[in-house]
This record gives sequence, C-alpha cells and structure tokens, in this order.
Amino acid sequence: MLQFQSLDPQRNLGFQNMGLGFYNCQKQLGSLRHRNFGNGLMFDGQVKTMELEGYKHGGVQLGACRWSRRSFGSCAVKVRSLLSVDTAVERDENGKVGEEKRSDAIVIGSGIGGLVAATQLAVKGAKVLVLEKYVIPGGSSGFYQRDGYTFDVGSSVMFGFSDKRGKDFQVKRMPSRCYFVKEYLRLGNLNLITQALAAVGCKLQVIPDPTTVHFHLPNNLSVRVHRQYSEFIAELTKNFPHEKEGILKFYSECWKIFNALNSLELKSLEEPIYLFGQFFRKPLECLTLAYYLPQNAGDIARKYIKDPQLLSFIDAECFIVSTVNALQTPMINASMVLCDRHFGGINYPVGGVGEIAKSLAKGLVDNGSEILYKANVTRIILEQGKAVGVKLSDGREFFSKTIVSNATRWDTFGKLLKGEELPKEEVNFQKVYVKAPSFLSIHMGVKAEILPPDTDCHHFVLENDWTRLEEPYGSIFLSIPTMLDASLAPEGHHILHIFTTSPMEDWKGISLKDYEAKKELVADEIISRLEKKLFPGLKSSIVFKEVGTPKTHRRYLARDNGTYGPMPRKTPKGLLGMPFNTTAIHGLYCVGDSCFPGQGVIAVAFSGVMCAHRVAADIGFEKKSPVLDAALLRLLGWLRTLA
Repeated sequence: MLQFQSLDPQRNLGFQNMGLGFYNCQKQLGSLRHRNFGNGLMFDGQVKTMELEGYKHGGVQLGACRWSRRSFGSCAVKVRSLLSVDTAVERDENGKVGEEKRSDAIVIGSGIGGLVAATQLAVKGAKVLVLEKYVIPGGSSGFYQRDGYTFDVGSSVMFGFSDKRGKDFQVKRMPSRCYFVKEYLRLGNLNLITQALAAVGCKLQVIPDPTTVHFHLPNNLSVRVHRQYSEFIAELTKNFPHEKEGILKFYSECWKIFNALNSLELKSLEEPIYLFGQFFRKPLECLTLAYYLPQNAGDIARKYIKDPQLLSFIDAECFIVSTVNALQTPMINASMVLCDRHFGGINYPVGGVGEIAKSLAKGLVDNGSEILYKANVTRIILEQGKAVGVKLSDGREFFSKTIVSNATRWDTFGKLLKGEELPKEEVNFQKVYVKAPSFLSIHMGVKAEILPPDTDCHHFVLENDWTRLEEPYGSIFLSIPTMLDASLAPEGHHILHIFTTSPMEDWKGISLKDYEAKKELVADEIISRLEKKLFPGLKSSIVFKEVGTPKTHRRYLARDNGTYGPMPRKTPKGLLGMPFNTTAIHGLYCVGDSCFPGQGVIAVAFSGVMCAHRVAADIGFEKKSPVLDAALLRLLGWLRTLA
C-alpha cells in the first residue's frame, strides 16, 4: 500500500494502489472497467478514441487522426520510480560549485508549464532537474485516486491535443510570368500538448468530446458549444436571431486572431532573432496579433452586438477562460480558446488528465534529465545578484546555470526570494494584477443511473441572476469525465467534479470543527443547486464525496492563497501588462499562469515553450544576439508600463 494524505489539508487518509508509474503496452480502449491487479490497474471493454500517429513535423513523429474501436485485452500500469537525484551538490573548499556539477536548468514545480519548459530544454540537449514538492507530477493538472476512482485535480477540459492540419498556400511565379497557387497541409501550431508529448517520443490516446460545454443560464437560456463550429453558430443564432450578423462578425474576429497564431511557429516573444524571422515570413499575421495585443474581448463584442443577454453570454464564455468577464479578458486569450475548441476540439486523454504530466515526466527522464519528488524548494539561492541554485526544506542544495520557477510570481518573489528587494518590474505587475480567487472543489462518485445517457461531459450553471457570474459561489462548473472514459470510476458509477470560485478569506480564522461544518454546508448548497437544475435525486446517489477549499489548493499546489493566476485590478489593455518569462534577476525565469499569455492549459503550455526557447538561447542551445536582446527587453518593459 502507498500512503498519501487526503486532498483535505486538515485530515490524513490512506490511498491504495495509487498508480504513480508509467506504462508501455498495447493500449486498451474501453468503456474501461476498473479492476485491481497487483501493483497496477487493468481495464477491459471498448471506447471510441482518437490516436495521434503517422506524420512528421520538424523531424518529430506526430500523427494523422485515426478513429478506432478496439478491445483492450490486458494492460497493467506498473509503478516505476523516477527518483534518481538522491544527494545534493556540495561546494568546494572555497564555497564554489564546479561547472561539471551544475545542471543547465532547475525547474521548480512540475505543472504543465514547468514540464513543457523542462522537456523542451531536454530535447535541445540541456541537462534539466525538475523539483516537485508532491509525490506525483502535474500540479493542478495532476490526479489522485480513492476508492476505485481516478479524479482530475483541476479542469477536465483539455485543449491543445489536436493533430488537425490546416491549409496554407504558396504562390510561385513561373518563367512565363504566370502564377500558380500550391495548396499544402501544415500542422496547426496551437496543438501544444500534442507537440510537447511528441518532442519526447510520447503520445496519448484521446477521446473526442462532442460538446465543449453546455451552458445553463438565466432566463432559461441553454446553449451547447458543439465541437463543430457551424452547429454552435446555428444554436447561438437560434437563441438570438436578431443578432446573427453581430455573432458572425465577433467570432470571425476571434478566428482572424486564432489563424494568425496558428500559422506562426510559437517560440519566445523575448527572443529577437525568432521575432524578426517570423515577421519577415508572416508579416500580416504578426501585424494582426500586434493590433489585437492591447484589446479585450468585451470591447470587440460590443462593436457588433447590442443584446444585453448575448453580451452576458459572451461574459460567461470568457469567465471560463479567465475567471473575469469579457471586458477584462484579453482578446488574444479569448480567441485561442473560443476557436481551438472547434479547430482541434476538446480531447480527453484515456486514463485521465494526469496522463499528460506522467507522460511528460517519463519523456523528460528518457531524454537524459531528471525529476525529483518530495523536493520542497524553500529558497532560491542568489550569488552576486544571480540565481544559481535552490535550497530544499530538508537542507539539500542544488545548483544550476538557470532557475525556472513554475510557482506563481507571488510565491516566487514573496516566498522563494523572501528578504530580497522586490524588483521594480514585479512591483508594477502587482499594481496591475491581483491574485484571482481560488475555488471550492467537490469530487464525487455517484450511481450511474442518476445521469441520463446523453448527458454532456461539461456544464456551466448560473441559474437566475447574471450579476452573480463573478461572485463567490455564484456560477458552477461541472465536469463528468466518466461520460467519456468510464475506466475512471468503478463499474456502474460516474465521477462529478464541481468547481465554484471561493476566496481564501472565507476559510480563515475558524476552528477545525467549524471548518469541517462549513465545508459540508457550502458543498450541500452547491449540490442542491445541481440537483434542482440538472439531476433530480442527485444527493441520494452519492457514494463518495471529497471537498477541497482554497486551503487545500494552497497546501497541495503551493499556490499563494490557492490562486489560479492573475486577475486585472481594472480593465486592462489586453495582454500589454502581462510579464513574459525573464525576470529582473539574472538567471531566474518564471513560467506558468502568472506569465504571458495567462491561465489555461494551452496558455501555460505556450508559456513553457516560450520559456524553454529563451533559456536555451541564454545558455547556448539556440542562436542569440545580446545587443538585440537588450533592446527588445527594454521595449517590452516600456510596453508593459502602458498597461
């Protein structure tokens, strides 16, 4: 038995047969019935999946979309340790650390942003050490297991998993002065999870979700966001026929931005050689993105749409992206999500979201780098103003040429660099952005018969009052991942994963007894709302329930106040105020949701790709121009002052 602590910070529980390892076997596709088998898991049954394989991009084997229905046979998930860094690096008699003992990069935290940065560096040839506080990788994209259920810690809505190829056109001039246009296929560049996995030789089987989310909104407004864009537009215009033209114009602008992003090779916006190269190859796309960089989705929507309820719906669309309304959501962020859900679609990894982090961690090790668990970094070590290493809670020290922090910027500069003067850039960042509220999360196992067979996987519920959208406990996000992958729960059961915003202040200064009572009270109110709106008899079907609060998220994810990223203090100028990966401290970089472009799986993966490119240039694995670097960083710093 492997012993772990409960998700609840105030109780300890034992988890049996927790699948921490990685598997290499013939995949079983299934309605996936869970059964115990030694130290692993076994499944049998059938499920429709999408497998990514069959073509190359940049020398990396990726895939053509292939649908299949296959039987699983037997597949065991064996526990495999990745821990190989058992001793700290010691200094010599002069207190120095030899270059041969330094890694090229230390990454603090193994969230998706940190793992993408680490694996991208590893495949370039860098020696990387990832230090993870917890016992498994993934952070808020991790998992935990209990009583036969496999729960996603965070969101189950997965972007960036597509292998869909777009069309591009090449115009050539013939000797006869005639022109012809050659159409060819290219890989879309926003499928960042697919690319990150492929870069380290990994691929996951995924199950396509036919509906991104089903909105249940005031005035009995019900809108399904279908995978097919035409079906979504048809449903939305059916609800708002008088706004058909405005709907088409708004979402067309989203597509303009998405297509521009999707056509570019995505690397660091802080690296001038790359930027100039992209501009000369794709000037119109680059200018398009520059035009929309300081703009917000709400302002664009109001150019074309007048109906207050439709504008409120777009607020709800953006709230899922950024936990703020459309007027405060950068247009580029909104466009990435509002279009990728149709271009590549939402695809759920077989076995749960935790498979992404596990596969990236395995790929990291397979490419010669290392990951160390139960490694709680408490301090970033500075020497002459440069970040050179880290110190763990057990006293061990590790040294590296560069340090990449996957912690939030508040945790990085407020805790890991405690006692150091806060750089001016971070002071400015904290003037523009505050910590977004945390969440109350409820993981439940329920009897399957309570859910109709055609139930959608993801739901957003705001019953009666649009003004409650951003209020604590006002709106509810519900995922039922077992509607796609039944292997996550015991046979005859489903998983319900419920989120609602909740501030840390609501949970401070109360006794353990009152804390437990309040958890049950708030959870009961949320469940009652879902029972009334969606699933009559829901309460009587519950067989397992675990409630997490902002304290839970703070403890297990090491996030200040349990926050899931930054939120603008006032209406922002698009993404102008968001910092990139470099910091004012030489050798220290940040990655994750408190960096450009912000929150969400696809956004933090983008952050990881950008960070790896900038670090690789700084340590000699990519081309670099110090003069251009300095000029570009000054320009970007000036632009942020305009936010």
